[in-house]
Amino acid sequence: MPKRAFIFPGQGSQQVGMGRELAEAFQTARLVFEELDDALEQRLSRLMFEGSESDLTLTENAQPALMAVSLATVRVIERDGGKPLSEVADFVAGHSLGEYSALAAAGSLELGDAARLLRRRGQAMQQAVPVGVGAMAAILGLDLEAVRQVAEEASVGTEVCVPANDNAPGQVVVSGDKAAVERAVALAAERGGKRSVMLPVSAPFHCPLMAPAADVMAEALAAVTLAPPQVPLVANVTAQAVQDPETLRRLLVEQVTGMVRWRESVETMRDAEVELFVECGAGKVLTGLTRRIDRSLAGTAINGPADIEAFLDSL
Repeated sequence: MPKRAFIFPGQGSQQVGMGRELAEAFQTARLVFEELDDALEQRLSRLMFEGSESDLTLTENAQPALMAVSLATVRVIERDGGKPLSEVADFVAGHSLGEYSALAAAGSLELGDAARLLRRRGQAMQQAVPVGVGAMAAILGLDLEAVRQVAEEASVGTEVCVPANDNAPGQVVVSGDKAAVERAVALAAERGGKRSVMLPVSAPFHCPLMAPAADVMAEALAAVTLAPPQVPLVANVTAQAVQDPETLRRLLVEQVTGMVRWRESVETMRDAEVELFVECGAGKVLTGLTRRIDRSLAGTAINGPADIEAFLDSL
């Protein structure tokens, strides 16, 4: 059998209605969403199923909501499908907040702890930089080193601009002070970038401006139990496999200000002979990125009951 990696999406994949079909079809999924609501003392599941897009998109709501949909998917595969994660996955990895989803799926974090950490993370990231001060932009058509040079030149005085997400060849996101990010966009066009897109985000994630949020998460993570994950996690900030709980705790703090090395993470798993990438949760963003990184790799997204059935039938 080919080796598989279970991968978990980050912010931007949320949409109203996500998880509703799972909840309607499986009691296992309903229990996940009930546990989420209890942990946060909020009917977040109702917001997910039928709320407003603007409320769901708020960072403090989107992050735990996306984790819950991912975890509900994995638990249905495990409990209703009778396939423990350790039997069907050789690695787990998640994009930004998806790293928490991956750790919860692999048994390293309890669901309630993951939900509360992500709620705190979303709040801390929003509070770290006043709205309108920071920005993020996707730069298309330049490789990481070219974008790194552009970002460095765009960082004038105390204004910050750094690569935040290395998503795929020719797709790098920069983050920092708004003026510096806008300069990076202009420089990228001069250097042959195909185009750049300012992203509709409320804060400049994964850059040094997030240092106050990293301090908050260091304190929050110190208060929770992390167990060794059932399968190795390929970490965002190192693109290497990790199972030691204390190393994971440190990397989750570093991730707040550090670059998400997604392209390298997929390449690490590919080099470990992973052939199939299974995206669990909302959307298909990571499945698309996998194909951009290496067209020889297979990817599938599990978004609902029919996808779960098809995946279980393929085993």
